[in-house]
Order: sequence, then C-alpha cells, then structure tokens
Amino acid sequence: MAAGFFGRYEHSLDAKGRLILPSKFRASFEHGGYLTQYHDGCLALFTPDEFETQMQEMQTRSKVDPRARNLARYWAAGTQDVAIDVQGRLPIAGFLREFAQLNDEVLVHGAIDRIELWSPLVWAHKTTDAASSLLDGDDV
Repeated sequence: MAAGFFGRYEHSLDAKGRLILPSKFRASFEHGGYLTQYHDGCLALFTPDEFETQMQEMQTRSKVDPRARNLARYWAAGTQDVAIDVQGRLPIAGFLREFAQLNDEVLVHGAIDRIELWSPLVWAHKTTDAASSLLDGDDV
C-alpha cells in the first residue's frame, strides 16, 4: 500500500470561502475530489477512488440498517464534488463551512485515507485526549 495522507498545515479562507490546498496534497486531486461533512465536526476531502469506496460501504450498510440509511442520506446531501483550481484553491460551500465552524483559519491535515479540514478551536478540543496519550507514552 502506498503512503497515505499525513502532515499538518494551517491556512486561511479567502473572501470567497476558498482554501489553498497544501501543494503536497494537490496531485491526488488533479481529477477533482469530494468534500463532505465528517465525524466530530470536521470536513473530509476524499479522492474520487476513496470516495467510491466510502459510498459502496455506506450503501451496503444502508440496505440492512435504517439508522445507516438515514446516515447515508445525510452524508450524501452534505457532500460536494470539488475541483482544485490552477492556484490550488479548494472551494468550500457555505453550508459546509457552517457545519465545520470554519471562519477564517483552517487546520488542514492528512488522515491517512482522506484530508480533514478543522476549525483550530474544535480540533484542539477534540484532540486533547490523543495528545495526552502520546505524552504519556501510550502506543500509537
């Protein structure tokens, strides 16, 4: 398996709600990507191939579980196909910015099979326990 997405970057939204995607990640999205509402209040940016995998998994679960069906509906409605422009800007729809509480600053990080976009304040709150575990010497 090839290395996934990793690393942490801090960027700002421009006046039109666009984010400059770190250059390290751009090649994976030369044919576009999918930006969606994700766990814990962040946004996830998937490559087309990984998005297809996510859709198939969700569809399989939704055929047998009513809760999974509702999640699939909500997830699909909260997904936007995106194209990165020549300057590396990623457009983020207003409803997605609102969901993830993205105002000006955005924390962009690799999350192995996807890229996540976080409000720095929400990220700090959600990752306190993980940081403590690393400081305490817990295994990764």
